[in-house]
Amino acid sequence: MAARQGKVDSSRYTSRFPFISPVMSSAPPMPALPALPDLVCPAGSLPALKAAVDNGADAVYVGFRDATNARNFAGLNFDAKALAEGIRYAQSRGRQVLVAINTYPQAGRVEQWHAAVDAAADHGVDAVILADMGLLDYAARRHPQLRLHLSVQGSATNYEAVNFCHRHFGIRRAVLPRVLTLAQVEHVIAHTPVEIEVFAFGSLCVMNEGRCWLSSYATGESPNTVGACSPARFVRWEKKPGALDARVGGVLIDTYADGEPAGYPAICKGRFQVQGDTYYALEEPTSLNVLPILPDIVRAGVRAIKVEGRQRSPAYVAQVTRVLRQALDSLAGGVSRYHVAPAWQAELAKVSEGNQQTLGAYNRPWR
Repeated sequence: MAARQGKVDSSRYTSRFPFISPVMSSAPPMPALPALPDLVCPAGSLPALKAAVDNGADAVYVGFRDATNARNFAGLNFDAKALAEGIRYAQSRGRQVLVAINTYPQAGRVEQWHAAVDAAADHGVDAVILADMGLLDYAARRHPQLRLHLSVQGSATNYEAVNFCHRHFGIRRAVLPRVLTLAQVEHVIAHTPVEIEVFAFGSLCVMNEGRCWLSSYATGESPNTVGACSPARFVRWEKKPGALDARVGGVLIDTYADGEPAGYPAICKGRFQVQGDTYYALEEPTSLNVLPILPDIVRAGVRAIKVEGRQRSPAYVAQVTRVLRQALDSLAGGVSRYHVAPAWQAELAKVSEGNQQTLGAYNRPWR
C-alpha cells in the first residue's frame, strides 16, 4: 500500500528490521523475505477498533449499522460519530481504517449502498471493501481517488477474476476466499499486479464465502443481502430441564447440556442426528490458524493477512492482534529465527472455536 501522510507504509519493516546483517561473512547471504504483510484486524465497535490499534494492527476493518455490512448484528458496528472517532484514533497513530460495504444491493434500494460508499469516502477512510460489481463501478466513477478492495464476498478464486476487477474498476487489493491452497494463492499473486490479502485466523465457512444456502433455506434471508448468517430475529433459545435448545428459523440445530458452552447458532456448525448418531454432520467448530506456515505466506508475496471476527469482543481482538503482531515482528529477524512460540498457540487456543485449530485449505497433503 502506497505511503501517504498519516497512513501505514508496510515497507517500514524492511528499513527498521534489515534481514541481512552488514557484517561481512564468508557464508552466502540468506535470501531476504519480502516486506512483511499488513496485519488487518476486525472491529465491530469503537473499543474493538482501539484494541486492534493498541495491540499492533496496521489496519482495522469496520462496517456500518445497516444491511450494507455482512456482519450486521444488533448492537454492533459504527454510526457516523463512532466512525469519525475511530478514523481519528487510528490515523493519528499511523494506522488505517477500511470500511466493508460487502453485501449485494437489492433492486429498488441501490441508493442505500451508494450512500454508504459516499459516507465512507466523505469520512476519509483509507479504503472500502466491496463485493458487488455495480457498486465497484459506482465507487470507481464517483470517487476515483478512493482506494478499492475486492471483498472475499466477491469470491475471486483465480487471477483472471482479480485482473478483471483491476482493469474495469481499478481495485488495489483482493481478499481471497478461504478455499485455496497456499500454492494456488501464490499462483494468483504471480499473475496479478493487485495486492493479495488472505485470512490468517478465525472462523471458517464451508459455504462459498457468505453464500450460505443453509441459512437462506432455514430463514428465507440471504446473508449476502441482509448482512448476517443466522440473522438474530430468526434465532430462538429454548430452555428445558437440564438443557438449552438452539433453533434458527425453527430448525433445531443443537442442544446444550447445562453448563456446556453455547456458541452463536450457525447451522453449518450444528449437531444433527444422522442414522441414529448425533454429531457435527457438516462442520466441526474450529478456527483457522496460520502461525505454522506464516513464513511461507510471507514468501509467497501476500500483502496483508486478515483476522476474522467483527462480531467478537474487544478482548478477542486484542488477544489475537497481539499474538499475530509478535509473530510477524519475529519474522523481521529472518526465517531461521522464527518459531511458533507455545505461548502464542496457547493464547489463540483460548479464543478458537471448539478449542480446535486448523490450516484449513492452505494445507492439503492429499492433493
